[in-house]
Amino acid sequence: SSMKTHNIPDEVMKNPALVKELADVAKDEALLQGVLMRIQESPNSSELVTYAPFTLFPSPVPKAVFLQALEVQTHFNTLVDKISQDSDFLQEALANTIEVDDFTARLFRIHQQILEEGRSQVIVLGLNRSDYMLDQRQDGTSALKQIEINTFAASFGGLSSRTPDVHRHILKVAGRPEESRQILDNNPAAGLARAVAKAWELYGSERAFVMFLVEEVQRNIFDQRYVESELWRRNIPTIRKRFDDVCGSGSLDQDKRLFVDGKEVAVVYFRNGYMPQNYTSEECWDARLMMERSRAVKCPDISTHLAGTKKVQQVLARPGVLEKFFPDQPEAVKQIRATFAGLYTLDMGPEGDQTVEMALAAPDRYVLKPQREGGGNNIYGAEIRQVLEGLKDATQRTAYILMDKINPAPVQNYLLRQGGPLTLSNCLSELGAFGAYVRHGADMIMNECVGHLLRTKSSEHSDGGVAAGVAVLDNPLLI
Repeated sequence: SSMKTHNIPDEVMKNPALVKELADVAKDEALLQGVLMRIQESPNSSELVTYAPFTLFPSPVPKAVFLQALEVQTHFNTLVDKISQDSDFLQEALANTIEVDDFTARLFRIHQQILEEGRSQVIVLGLNRSDYMLDQRQDGTSALKQIEINTFAASFGGLSSRTPDVHRHILKVAGRPEESRQILDNNPAAGLARAVAKAWELYGSERAFVMFLVEEVQRNIFDQRYVESELWRRNIPTIRKRFDDVCGSGSLDQDKRLFVDGKEVAVVYFRNGYMPQNYTSEECWDARLMMERSRAVKCPDISTHLAGTKKVQQVLARPGVLEKFFPDQPEAVKQIRATFAGLYTLDMGPEGDQTVEMALAAPDRYVLKPQREGGGNNIYGAEIRQVLEGLKDATQRTAYILMDKINPAPVQNYLLRQGGPLTLSNCLSELGAFGAYVRHGADMIMNECVGHLLRTKSSEHSDGGVAAGVAVLDNPLLI
């Protein structure tokens, strides 16, 4: 099949002395280029840092499929934005989920409160990442299939801006100048920052800040620092605050302007708050509500957060639903739908019962996905049977959706991570496209695909993000 034409030949991949030499060169180059993470032992200090995990070689990706992912992204931006404005659709899509999933229910309550009060800001900023795998078809070609769209805190726009030069250098040292020249430029950080800057400008206050709402544990800080420094370069001031800081020193004035630590906040860029465990106290929820009620531009706002749920993804795959959002754009509908894998409801009733039967009959063909974000939550294989037999007729099952399992062509690579062994692994890759949009009232001011991300993991690992410690950063080598 076309995928087997790995552009890195065996005389390079399978030459132990060369690979060892290249790995040493690669780590140094990653450090030179700023592909950095703090170390696990001291995640909140930059005294000791290491390279973020990455692949020794770029991985092959068919050019047509790669371009397809970039081209459909502006349609996904539009779709997410339209869903976020359709409160009836969100209500209907999530009705069963909020009965059984406390976290989604809390978010939904905030969403409803904002609707009742009326939104205090007409500027909308969306930064997202749509993730795909390449499904290996019978005839050897591959089809782009969406795994999920991350509408909240989509990471690696910073670090992935620094990896192309690393792979270019490795390939030169490996004596592969041709392939080195094929590595694409990629700078999501600049595009994401451009959208944030646009929102900040529209907010219209020179002295207001862009606030990054960050986690307690910040190992992956450099990924965010790239976006921050792009903003500072434009003379846009940024601050980093945690939920605790917002509880402690946050307030709204009579015009609902948000102040934290005495500084006016023009844009809240959430890099934390997508998992229940991010809200360590009731005060965190109060802080989230205060930010949502405020006049600051939220990235994302609460309804865009809800638009990114797994349940919404499954509802969108139903016949006729996309047409509702793109009534006179059959081409957009076609492009979006082409990326959908089979998605099945577990709602109570005959259709959900049928999904359960289907999954129990052939668990290896599916993935069971809860509403949870952040990697490491999906259920595979025999475990699907356990979970569903336990839930079968309980409403708890509506907290999940079922999805076709994607079978990507295996590729081989070396995964470089601190203290890890240097071994040739069978790997799977996941391709992401970064979207950025800004809407002012009814006007779309910016709607772009601002870059890509390739992450690769050993096939032994079913699920997990780079930050979750399973997948590593990669670059596509187009074939």
